[in-house]
Amino acid sequence: MTMLPKDKRTVSLILGSGGARGLAHIGIIHWLEENNFKIESISGCSIGALIGGIYAAGKLDDFEEWVRAITRVDIFTLLDLSWEKNGLVKGDRIINTLVELVGDQLIEHLPISFTATAADIINEKEVWIESGRLFDAIRASISLPLFFTPFDYKGVQLIDGGVLNPVPIAPAFSDETDMIIAVNLGGAPVYQEPVTDEINESSPFHERILRFVSSFQQSEARVSGHDWGAYDIANQAFDAMQSTIARQKIAAYPPDHVIEIARNACGTLEFERASEVIELGYRKAQESLSPLIKNGDGGIKI
Repeated sequence: MTMLPKDKRTVSLILGSGGARGLAHIGIIHWLEENNFKIESISGCSIGALIGGIYAAGKLDDFEEWVRAITRVDIFTLLDLSWEKNGLVKGDRIINTLVELVGDQLIEHLPISFTATAADIINEKEVWIESGRLFDAIRASISLPLFFTPFDYKGVQLIDGGVLNPVPIAPAFSDETDMIIAVNLGGAPVYQEPVTDEINESSPFHERILRFVSSFQQSEARVSGHDWGAYDIANQAFDAMQSTIARQKIAAYPPDHVIEIARNACGTLEFERASEVIELGYRKAQESLSPLIKNGDGGIKI
């Protein structure tokens, strides 16, 4: 076991895909910051690209405040239905909302190195997006099949990177950091007691959210009458597929440390459980990474 000085705890952080479970990434980032780890690069897929990109842009606190106050009604308000055959939701309203919250930034101008991964399913290959408009990269990476429509990126139709690689470790191989930490949102299911996350819907911040998202709401839009059974089955199949691929990728290209979040921690769209899932991420980081912390002699164990 070797020792590293405190000022050498630099991290390449790999943030995996998994819908609302990815809010655990926020808690993990908080734990790393509180324990003197410096995140120098982020590679993210799907929700991992969204959280990682917002963190790299320096706006994670604003996003966290927003998502902790969001309700299920707010979530469905942000879903702009598509009448195309290639996806249920266009995603423009969500992206526009996030741009208003975070700002429209270029990846190459971010203070932290950032890579969003997506999938070119026609050519069966990963696409690493490391420059250009941040939210174009995020929109491409979150294009969950059957749910979001594919995103046209430089003439190529891209979908969720989790289809090919839900834990994109390879972009970090050339980093000169002390360690690679990967977050896998496809961990083994665990039994959990039901938890209800109370939201104060009369709070001033929640009222601000309602006013903010209403500017994107179409007057006649309704989310009703859909049979979600088929989608639920497809979503569970996608989760199982991602979990299998993630295990294979981690075994083939092992990072220095892995944080596992159970794939049944919450549903794909249960963003209203933000506080619970963020706290879960913090606890899992503490459980997985606390052995790295050295007390008393100015270093850490690796």
